[in-house]
Parts: sequence; structure tokens; C-alpha cells
Amino acid sequence: MKNSGSVEQTKAMRIERDTMGELAVPADAYYGVQTARAVENFPISSLRMPRSMIRALGLIKRAAATVNSSLGLLDKRIADAVYQAATEVVEGKLDGEFPVDIFQTGSGTSTNMNVNEVISNRATELLGGARGSKLVHPNDHVNLGQSSNDVIPTAIHIAASETIHRHLLPVLSCLHQALRKKAVEFDKVVKIGRTHLQDATPVRLGQEFGGYARQIELGIERVKRAQEALSEVALGGTAVGTGLNCHPEFPAKVLAIIAHETGCPFREALNHFEAQSAQDSLVEASGALRTVAVSLMKIANDIRWMGSGPRCGIGEIFLPETQPGSSIMPGKVNPVIAESVTMVCAQVIGNDVTITVAGQAGNFELIVMLPVMAYNLLQSIELLAAASRNFAAKCIEGIKANEERCRSFIEQSLAMCTALAPAIGYEAAAQLAKEAYRSGRTVRDVAQEQQVLSEARLAELLDPWRMTEPGGPVGSAGG
Repeated sequence: MKNSGSVEQTKAMRIERDTMGELAVPADAYYGVQTARAVENFPISSLRMPRSMIRALGLIKRAAATVNSSLGLLDKRIADAVYQAATEVVEGKLDGEFPVDIFQTGSGTSTNMNVNEVISNRATELLGGARGSKLVHPNDHVNLGQSSNDVIPTAIHIAASETIHRHLLPVLSCLHQALRKKAVEFDKVVKIGRTHLQDATPVRLGQEFGGYARQIELGIERVKRAQEALSEVALGGTAVGTGLNCHPEFPAKVLAIIAHETGCPFREALNHFEAQSAQDSLVEASGALRTVAVSLMKIANDIRWMGSGPRCGIGEIFLPETQPGSSIMPGKVNPVIAESVTMVCAQVIGNDVTITVAGQAGNFELIVMLPVMAYNLLQSIELLAAASRNFAAKCIEGIKANEERCRSFIEQSLAMCTALAPAIGYEAAAQLAKEAYRSGRTVRDVAQEQQVLSEARLAELLDPWRMTEPGGPVGSAGG
């Protein structure tokens, strides 16, 4: 009895040939035989190249067609068809045609050929030819003057730079402004400081948020420096860095086009052997992203702690209520936005470890973990952008100060005795603190009872606002 069959059994196929022989390819696919081999060879995961990487490869192929035509190396009719097909790749119209797994050949050759074949077949179709006929050839035409070994690292740099420029930096700027706004709003709210998770001398809530704002400001500067490192790219080095089979004007002309289209500066590497045998710039960029993640982790955790409660925690701030927090405890509301940020930070830190290890995989003239470096770096950029946007909009902007709670903690703090130390000595102040703790009273009450200073002087020294500013009596300030 004939099996009615699965889609795989009944799907129309075409036969294509490459240097290794013949292989069946889905008849309606724009990709070709080398992509089909890669799909068979790497059934590893569900991870595929990010959209930004496919876009970057499309930008390279499109600019290459223009430049090769202008240099008299590519027939204008073919170049125009390649240009149109590559534009469709850039715009995401052919995204379903890139099935190659991230865990593939370490140079990313499978992905480069996937893009070459898709553009080749679409360009062939535009010229009236049949898919698979290679009227427009994936290697001879689409890949002219290029190698996977210089195209893939260049594409990673382009994708990372453009995503940083268009998404991450604008969002970090918004988060920075949101934190600065809260620093101003909370400037008059005095609260207890904490070191080692123990009570310390008073600070203003605005000072804490000002510190968070400065962390993000410095993070922006770090990311910009990393973006500068990414601007130097490998294109033009071809197979091993020598530039074999590449017109000497090709890389500069291609990069000028891409810089104009992306708004990001790109330049040919000063030394192609460095640019292709290593990717220290990707490691550097990942390190900057990791540092931003560490900053966000600190800020998100501080906000979680300050908002803990509502009755039995610290409760110095009110966080926006976004959703019910428990399936069993009615009325519970959790700091879910801050929690989501911390998970993103953990992922970015983990991605950095992978990129660091991959960065050591430069063997002689080629680094051979480029696809996983691309995936992790681009994921880190995208996650940080999305999490920062959400953090600003759904958490930071809606935070309110619990001023009554902040005031009540200050007077109860034993660290208030720090302000008395310059006037009565460190040991006497320590004895006051111990007595206050033993008796359950405040430092102010014990100091008044023992008449260590006049009422006016005590009021001056134990003024919480005064403690949040530099100056005053000089002495040990605790630790």
C-alpha cells in the first residue's frame, strides 16, 4: 500500500550540483546545494543567525555588486539583479531562506554561502532564469572579491555597530535620563545609608539615584569606545589576510557605501592578519556590554531591596504595580520588572564568557568560532536594549518615595553616633551606640540622657540633612 506520506516525502525537489556532487534541494527554496549540505551537517540546535547579521551580509553583498560593477569586474545587468536581490535580503523579505544552524563551520562559511545562494537564485529569477541554474553564480558573481573569512567578521562588526547605534545607545540614554530625573525628584528625601547590608550614615535618595544615573552614563561611554573598536573591519583580506583575488579599491569603496547606509563609520583594517586571525574587538565590545549588565544588575537589585515589603521589608520606595505576584498569596505584588532585568544581565554575562572563550580560537590565519561570537554578541546588544527600555518605562519612571518610612529609619539607626565622634571621640560614641542598641532607644535619646553635649549642639550634629553633605566636624567617618 502506498504511504500517503509526510510533507518531506511529497515535497517537490530539484537537483543541484557543487564540487562535492549532487544533492536534492527543495524546489521552491532560494538557497542552494551548499546550504542544503549545511542543514544536513549541523542539526545541532534551533538557533539561527539574528536578523541584524543577515541584514549586514545583505548590505555587504549589495555594496559589493555596486563596486564590482563600477570597477568593470561585474556585468551591469548581473550587478543590478544582485543589487535588487540583496536589497530584499536587507529588508527582511527573504528571512525564511536562512536555515543554517549557529553551530556550524567556525568561519561562518555555511552562512556566507547561504546568503550567496539566496541572492544568486533570486537574482537569477529576476533575470528570467530558473532557481538552481546559476545564471547568476553564488561564488563568481555574488561573492566576487570576497571570502567568508573576511565577510563574516565584517558582517559581525557591521551588525553590532548598527544595532548599538540604532537601538542600545538611544535606550541607555533614555534610562540615564529617567534615573537623573528621579535623582532630582528625590533630592530632598533623606534616608539611611547602608554598607555591608548594615545601617550606615544618612544619604539622600536622590544621591543614590544620581549614582545609578552616573553608572549608566559611564556605560554609554564604554559602549561608544567599543563601537569605535568595531569600526575597523576585515573586508579586503579575503582568505588569509593577503587580499588575494580582491581589487585594491574594493574594500574602501564598499565600506564607504555601508557607512553611509548605516550611519556608522567603518574602515579597512590596518593589518588584515590581525583582523582575521583574531577578534579582540568583539571581546572588547562584549566586555563593555558585560559591564553595562553588571551596572544594571546592581541598580535593579538595589531597587528590589528598597522596594521590599510592603510592611515587613525595607519599603523606602514604592514600585509600580504591574501584575499579580503570586498564584497562592492574594494581593501580593512582586518587583517583576527589576527581576527580568537581572535575568537579562545574567544572560549577557554568560554570553561574554562564551565570547571570551571563542576569542581564543584564532588558529594561525583564522578565528574559528565566529558564528557563536556573532550570535552571543548580537543577542547581548538586543537584550540590553530591550531590558533597559522596559526598565525605564515600566519601573524607574513610576517609582515613588516612601518619605515617612525613610524618616523613621533614620532616627532608629545606630550609625547616627558617627556624627558625634568628632565632638566626643570615637570610643565614647561607640559606647553610646551600644547602650542605644542594648536599651532599644535612639542614639539621640541616650546622648540627651547622658548630657554628652548641649541640646543645641546635639541637634546640630544629629541633623540628618547635614550628614548628607561634605564638611562639618572633622573626624573618623566610619567604615
